[in-house]
Amino acid sequence: MRSGGQRVSFTRRLLAWYARSARDLPWRRTRDPYRVLVSEVMLQQTQVSRVSEFYPRFLERFPTVQHLARAEPRAVREAWDGLGYYARASNLHALARVVSRDFDGRVPENPQALLKLPGVGPYTAGAVASFAYEKPVPAVDTNVARVIRRVFFGRETGTRKRETNVWRTAAALVPKNGKKAWKFNQAIMELGALICVARKPRCPECPVRTVCRTGKRRGRRLDV
Repeated sequence: MRSGGQRVSFTRRLLAWYARSARDLPWRRTRDPYRVLVSEVMLQQTQVSRVSEFYPRFLERFPTVQHLARAEPRAVREAWDGLGYYARASNLHALARVVSRDFDGRVPENPQALLKLPGVGPYTAGAVASFAYEKPVPAVDTNVARVIRRVFFGRETGTRKRETNVWRTAAALVPKNGKKAWKFNQAIMELGALICVARKPRCPECPVRTVCRTGKRRGRRLDV
């Protein structure tokens, strides 16, 4: 685990940057668990711009988890048509039926309960718990893992053991206050999506470069 001072500085700089630079995305304006869940499923392997187009149309057709649960599979597929990876639509439909039947139509707030739902993995469980219920839990997607590896471990990729350490580091970073945890998880994803990108990271523009092990190394190379 990295030093407490590094974690505190990272979080402070990250949240300050997010307050200035966050994109206005429709799923960030809601705490409705169903709507958050729909956005998270759509965002798997799909660009934000594409999801922004489909998200409101899908919710207009299926505004609640009960509406989705009652829908015919063909109707769900039609609403999903154009987003690709159609197994996501099938899983979301199956999830809606389970939630409607077993949870009185309320998406669970506990990550362990969420993990038992069709198509929900560790990231989605953490994201729904954090973004819908403001639980102080980590949500580690590809972008977040990349940021943590670069900042705290100075590596671009990781072994299975290192990936476990990434989740542990994420859990240590998440603020205990729920509203601040929501902002932190959104912010670190935003950093990975806009600045700490996979192929050509924009290190000179990065708000956490001074506390980033990879950023410092890249900076020394540029100074030589």
